Amino acid sequence: MTIIKPTTQHQVLDPCLLGRPVHLLHIFAAQLRDDLAQAMRLNMSRRYWGGFQVEDVAFSRLEGGEQIGRWLSFAAPAGNIAFSLERKVLLSVLNFRYGRNKNDSKTDGAAAAVDESAVRVTATEERLAVVLGQQLAGTLAGRIELNLPAIDKAPPAGADEFKPATGSHPPKGTWIVTVTVSDIEGGSSGRFWFALDKALMASVLRGLMPERELNKKAGKNLGPLAQRLQVGLHGRLVSKEVPLGSLFDLQVGDIIPVSMHRADVLLDDSRLFTAAVTEHKGKLCLTSFEDVE
Repeated sequence: MTIIKPTTQHQVLDPCLLGRPVHLLHIFAAQLRDDLAQAMRLNMSRRYWGGFQVEDVAFSRLEGGEQIGRWLSFAAPAGNIAFSLERKVLLSVLNFRYGRNKNDSKTDGAAAAVDESAVRVTATEERLAVVLGQQLAGTLAGRIELNLPAIDKAPPAGADEFKPATGSHPPKGTWIVTVTVSDIEGGSSGRFWFALDKALMASVLRGLMPERELNKKAGKNLGPLAQRLQVGLHGRLVSKEVPLGSLFDLQVGDIIPVSMHRADVLLDDSRLFTAAVTEHKGKLCLTSFEDVE
């Protein structure tokens, strides 16, 4: 009798991600979810997103088979963000912004949902997609900047700093952020996506890196250890041996004659160099160092 054991599917590791805090991306996703929810409640955005709430935010890699739709690209000094919005969500926002009346009931709101296949694309719809993408890309960029260490922070990028740019469908393997939203009144749900370029994705991961790892990486950029290691040197200008009896016979005002030759330079108690003693602007200085050996 042949026993067939089920095979276990193992996750394939991307060598480019080894050592990077990919396992912490859910933390960034939770932060972004709160940021988007807050942004949608602002007066400027409420007129568009007043009927929606954020349900979920998740990271994934873009495979070759997904059909996401039309991508818009927004460029800023920090990097490029591509944005795509499900048309049913865009039409719902458009309907909320221009079609619904504040006195409509929930039933009327649900009935106001539009069959996207029966509605032609208009210039107003296309302009609205750009406006929404610009605002949401600014919220995402703000979260990335907020998480970065202080040394890496750039001037915060506002929504209007992300300018529409020419772009194409993100290539396979690109990191995307999928945001799921739901219509509070109608009950329907939809999604929009961000695609991050390599520079922005590196910033996301750097912002999630534990502090000890940041310190290690910062230490690697500070130059050789010999140039960073601080040691204390002591200069012994003069020494003289006197009999113990003469030392006890000393009185106030007595003079001990000495001859100042080269000074000794010590590291702790180890004599490393000798140096000449000179005067410069009223201060004694050591110069002309020579090895003891």
